[in-house]
Amino acid sequence: MEDRIESIFEGLRQKSATKQAIYRNTKHTFEQLRACSVKIVDSLKQRITDEVDSTVVIEYRSINDFEFHVKFSGDLLVFVMHSNIITLPEEHELMKSRYVEEDFRRRFFGHIMAYNFMADSIKYNRLNDPGYLLGRVLINIDNHFYLEGVKQLDLNYHDMANNKIDEGTLRLFVESAMVASVNNDLIAPDVDEIRKITVKQKLEEQQVSTPQKVGFSFSYQQRKPNVY
Repeated sequence: MEDRIESIFEGLRQKSATKQAIYRNTKHTFEQLRACSVKIVDSLKQRITDEVDSTVVIEYRSINDFEFHVKFSGDLLVFVMHSNIITLPEEHELMKSRYVEEDFRRRFFGHIMAYNFMADSIKYNRLNDPGYLLGRVLINIDNHFYLEGVKQLDLNYHDMANNKIDEGTLRLFVESAMVASVNNDLIAPDVDEIRKITVKQKLEEQQVSTPQKVGFSFSYQQRKPNVY
């Protein structure tokens, strides 16, 4: 009985310490990402006002300690840090890497996600409008990161052993997410889809014929696993 208690204690002690360290790394990275976003918004806002159209809205908005938004024209990027530490399925390519296998603590990650919504979906509370995950950043105990994202991000950061967090990388992540959002245009629904509606649909929707994004495909869907 005592051996089991000791085993439980050691397991909890090691995991708790590991997860607390990862949480601190992730929170610090999220604040760096927030600061990068503020700088990008300030820079773009000035240029758009001076060179294009002062009515084009570009703004940063803090929601809480775990979420902030970047709005630009008709798009909205939602950055969210999950408060829990996760692990991944054993079949995930990262879990098969030598880097993770060398240290049990590297099997756990904090994660930050970037979603793309139409800005009006939030403004008008259109609850049925979809948002799209553009990318997910995983942070580990070494303060290294692994990026999973849509092909449109055009970022290749799958070698966690060599990926260290820095301001330049975080800025590139935000800028790439904005580019992917801007380049993904709205598509109107087919006329057959909106030929007939119910009274309930009319009462619930601000706009019955709401266009949607084309959508994104994740880079891993066409990528062969790498074991390193």
